[in-house]
Order: sequence, then structure tokens, then C-alpha cells
Amino acid sequence: MYEIMNADEAIRLIRDGDCICVNSFVGIENPTELHEALYRRYQKMQSPTHLTIVSSAGFGVWDEEHNAEGYIREGAVDKLICGHFGAMMSTKKLVLEDRFEAYNLPLGCISHAIRAQAGGLPGALSKVGLDIFVDPRREGPGINRISIDDSLVKYVEVDGEEFLYYKLPKITIALIKGTAADRKGNITFDDMYMSGDALSICQAVKANRGKVIVQVDRLVDTPSRPRNAIIPGCLVDAIVVAEPEERNEAYTALTGSFEIPYKEWHTWNEKIHELSQKQRKNNIPANIIGKRAAKELRVDDIVNIGIGIPETVSRYARKSGMLDMITLTVESGGIGGFPVSGEVFGAMIGAASVYDMANQFDLYDNGGLDVCFMGALEVDRHGNINAHRGTGAFAGIGGFANITAKTPTVVFCMTFNAKGLEVTQEKGVVTIHKEGEISKFVEKVSSVSFSAKRAIENGQKVLYVTERCVFRLTPKGLKLIEVYPGVDIQKDILDRLPFEVEV
Repeated sequence: MYEIMNADEAIRLIRDGDCICVNSFVGIENPTELHEALYRRYQKMQSPTHLTIVSSAGFGVWDEEHNAEGYIREGAVDKLICGHFGAMMSTKKLVLEDRFEAYNLPLGCISHAIRAQAGGLPGALSKVGLDIFVDPRREGPGINRISIDDSLVKYVEVDGEEFLYYKLPKITIALIKGTAADRKGNITFDDMYMSGDALSICQAVKANRGKVIVQVDRLVDTPSRPRNAIIPGCLVDAIVVAEPEERNEAYTALTGSFEIPYKEWHTWNEKIHELSQKQRKNNIPANIIGKRAAKELRVDDIVNIGIGIPETVSRYARKSGMLDMITLTVESGGIGGFPVSGEVFGAMIGAASVYDMANQFDLYDNGGLDVCFMGALEVDRHGNINAHRGTGAFAGIGGFANITAKTPTVVFCMTFNAKGLEVTQEKGVVTIHKEGEISKFVEKVSSVSFSAKRAIENGQKVLYVTERCVFRLTPKGLKLIEVYPGVDIQKDILDRLPFEVEV
């Protein structure tokens, strides 16, 4: 039977050595009050310690002084297993300093491994990750020098087929944020952007005889409608009521509490961008790339669009009218709306449905998308992509590996080089005024996020769209298939590649 507690009381349920699973998505829907209470207890008692934390999509609030950052920084955590570290501002730096063990697994594979544990299975099989960095025959999932646990990902063969086997430590604590708890302890997510892995996490924790702690905005007397109760009360140990943060109307729109028709998507998206701390600039190379990439869209396509340069694809899809004829999706479980970016990445404007994250990755892993548009840091002569690890910086693979593993058409949206690139386009003619200092095309990528070999074996169509030209993946490597007007094929392309391409 659940108990109503304050955050400090609930955190006493956590013991040294526990494995905590956090239900969140990058920077959204974090149970911040629970994290803050855990930090207070650690500062006072130096306990709990030797913690392991698992999170499919990572947990953070884009602020190194809040959420879990403090107790991680001060030594409460021995091991982190996450799909993405982007919103964890100090943690992602400490990872590279070997302060604790840290492992990066594809987001969907963590989600599926949690669901497997909920069903009494030790792990989950997947073809996602074969021949990329996480494959133990390559680098393995460890991010730094002390991360040598080889139990998390194993290469196996079943019935003559290759798989990776993803296995997580037994989860003993669930930290979850919901909207409301009724008098039976049932938890709803009505005002949330997503429910993520919440139910699977709770089921896994209870199977492991652990404790489920849920932070909610309010208690309600009226029992929830059965289909709206994501977590049944019988799985909950502690409910903590925390004053909800005030949300601007633009963010409230992302909860699905009122209908947003297609014609209003752009207006609401602009309202959300106005709240962002980062000023949007008119990125001409990105606009050129987005306009060309958007031509790969077809009526009735099911689509995923990555963050960064790929986001310009949706702008040109809207201008052409194609946006209303495709179905957009986002990794957190949203489908049929318009994904937003920035600090609330994972939320959707006007979603038709928001289901469990593991179900979304069922769709992705089995080739349910028609086309995806992804960013890239590096591409090599074979067509392999590094999208998760830069020089001296680390964010993580996120859902990238799942999304690109089996999607029939994969479009990488990337500038030819970076840091100082200056380009203009007038009447369709591209002029390169200044080249960037860092080439995106390299002899060998520093870490593999996308395997060209696997893509060829899967029969996928793979394009690399830049601000000056387009390449296509072939069994021999890259083939130059388009050169934009104004671009000198020899001087602006071939002479700047560290390897030969088919023309």
C-alpha cells in the first residue's frame, strides 16, 4: 500500500548500492523534487552512496546546479547507464574526467531492456547497435577509461542470426514524475509531455522487490478512468506531492490538454522558440540543406526528424504543403503532431497519440518509419557516420542508432565543413565565401554511430545532403550524385575530400 510522504521521507527508502531508474526524457519530465531531496540527504549523511542510475533518455534540466547534478558531482553515484547525456550539464563533463563509470547505450535498447526486466527476462535482443561503437567487437558502451563492465552488451547468435544482447543491472528504485494520484494511488500523466518507460520501470522494480517513488502535482479524490491510469496504485510505494512549476501557455499546449489543429502548429512552435534562451539565427547553409533534403518526403510517409540542421526539413515541408501529408514522430512516444526542440525536446505540438517509449522503438527498430533526417559530425570514405561524440565533448547516441538502423531511407543533413563556413544562395546559385576550419569528411570516423556496411546489407537508401552537393551510399562508398549551381565540382568538392568518391 502506498504512503503519502514528503520528498525527504520518500528518499529514505533508497539504500546504499541501489540501482535507480529515472523516468525522464533528456530535459523534460524530471522528478526534480526527488533529486533535490536526495542531494540534501547526501550532503547531510553522505548516504545513499555507491548508486547506479539508469535512464533511457537521460535526466537533467539544463542546469548544473539542479536535479541530480549535485549528488553525482559529489560522489554518490558509481555508475551511470544512459542513452543521452545532453541535458546533464556538469555530469557529461565529469564523464570524460573518469570520475565514475559511464555507459552509453542506444536509447531504444535501454527502453527495451527495462521492459524485458519487467517481464522477468534478464535482457533484450536487438539488431540495433551491430557494427557501431556499442558493439563489444568494436569499442563497447563504456565512455571513459574506467568503464569496463562487459555485461551490459554482448554479441550473440540465435538461429544463425546476429544480435546484440542488452542487459541492465537489476533496478531497485523507480523515480517517476506524474500529474496526479487518485485515492487508490493510481498515477495519471494528463499534464505531462510523455509517460516514457514509467509502467515498465515500476513493474521491473516491484519484480526486484524494490521501491517505487512517484512525484505528482496533486492528489485527486475522483478515481482515474482506467485507461488514463498509467501506473496502478498497487505498484506504488511512496507518493510525493510537489508544487508544479508554472508553465507558460506555450508549454501548456504541449500537454495535449487542448486541440491544436495543423494550421496552428507553426504559430505555437514560434511561441515556444520565443521562450528559448538561445536566439535563432538565419542559418543559410542549414536552409539550403533542409530545402534539398525535404524533397525526399513522400505523401503518407512516417517520419523522424532529428535536432539541429535536420529541423529545417520541417520548415520546407510546411512551405511546400507536404507537412500536412506526412506523419511525424518523436522518440519519447509522440506520433502525428509536430516535435519541438530546445529545452523541451521530446514534446509535441498537436500529437495524435503519445504511447509508451518502448512501443515507439518497436516501430523504429522494425523499419516502421519510411524516412528519417539525421545530423552528423563526421562521415568517412565508407559512408560511416559519427553523430554522438565530438572532440572533448560527449552527448550520447540517444535514439539515433535505433532510428537509422532499419529505416528504408536515411538522409544525413550536414555541412561540408564547420567553424567559419560562410555561404550564400541567390536565385538558386550557391556561393562559398569562406570554408570552415573543420572538415566533416574524414578518412576514418573517430567513433561509429551508423554502419554503412549494415545499411548496404539492409538495402537502405542513404543520402548525405550538404550545402553544396549530395552524396549517395553505394557498396563502393560515397557517390557524388548532385552538385548545386554555382559550385565548382573540383575546387569546392573533390579537392576538399580526403578520399576519392565515385562521380
